[in-house]
Amino acid sequence: MAISLFKIKKWTNMILGRSSYHVNQTEGKCYSVNQIKGYYNNLTEKITRFQVPGNEIPITHHDNGTVEYFSIAIFQYGLAAYDLWILNNDKSNLEKFKNCVDWAMENQENSGAWKTFDKQNSKHPYSAMAQGEGISLLVRAYVMYKNESYLHAAERAADFLLKDRTEGGVCEHLNSQLFLYEFTYLPIVLNGWIFAAWGLFDIYKITQKKIYEDSWICTINTIASNLSLFDCKYWSKYNLAGNISSPFYHKLHIAQLKVLYMITGNRVFFEYAARWEKQLSNKLYFGYAFLKKCIQKIME
Repeated sequence: MAISLFKIKKWTNMILGRSSYHVNQTEGKCYSVNQIKGYYNNLTEKITRFQVPGNEIPITHHDNGTVEYFSIAIFQYGLAAYDLWILNNDKSNLEKFKNCVDWAMENQENSGAWKTFDKQNSKHPYSAMAQGEGISLLVRAYVMYKNESYLHAAERAADFLLKDRTEGGVCEHLNSQLFLYEFTYLPIVLNGWIFAAWGLFDIYKITQKKIYEDSWICTINTIASNLSLFDCKYWSKYNLAGNISSPFYHKLHIAQLKVLYMITGNRVFFEYAARWEKQLSNKLYFGYAFLKKCIQKIME
């Protein structure tokens, strides 16, 4: 069994808070249930702790030592900049936001998709998480600049988000349920599913189109009815392959579910957020989950 030193270093940095990809992410500081305002997840530490020089687009470093412009990292950086602009009225953050929007427009395919995982798996390059966050970024750009091209791009992204995996898309319609896949070639990931769903919520709020409303409601109800599958009884699971969450993703799940409860009023989200938050404060549960995650990482 080969052990990737790069992966061990990457995960160690995540645990120690040294990773720009795994910053502390609580509930959004300035989001609105009814309007397009701040983002639902607090991504601001991606800038306050790991700011890219000047107004450059962030570059992502991969396990094999290569670097690239990675859509999810860029969209999250842009959403963080937008929130910081709202919170601090700092025009430099508005410039960062605009640069990320420009990148999204220039790199969107005619289908509405952004290639995201093409370096990891060229046969499955697309991601529902990237589509959802790209939608959220472009919708905020439309609200800010009143440029119709941003809205049209957001709608193309949403239409691709609703394209089934069997047709080269990133979702799955199954028995009146709607699943959104962060990785189309792997079991569904909870946090990526929620990020993708927020994109549907945003495109519905700005367009009021029934297809987006129905899809948002469908996927949210699907998340609610499948949350038990992500519950270990002592911790949360990262995905439906049974991988346990790292402390970072466990905390992220709690924050995301709190926001979903505020948006929908569905008590299921509140109950699981409260349960997982209680587990987080249990030293025995925390230690066991952490040890199990370490073993999973070593065995990958």
